[in-house]
Amino acid sequence: MPTPKKKMSRSKRDSRRAHHDKVELKSLVSCSRCGEPRLPHRACPKCGFYRDRIAVATEPAGT
Repeated sequence: MPTPKKKMSRSKRDSRRAHHDKVELKSLVSCSRCGEPRLPHRACPKCGFYRDRIAVATEPAGT
């Protein structure tokens, strides 16, 4: 195997590896009951609705 002729700086090395840790935005869908964006296949964090029923009890808006 060939050997590097020059030392690669930390900046060059790290910029080459930078795309491995890239955070991707998750796909969102809107809640069928309240319209808030939520992750697919999960209960709505605002109203607790999932698949035609209340799956998670949420606190009332007044408190």
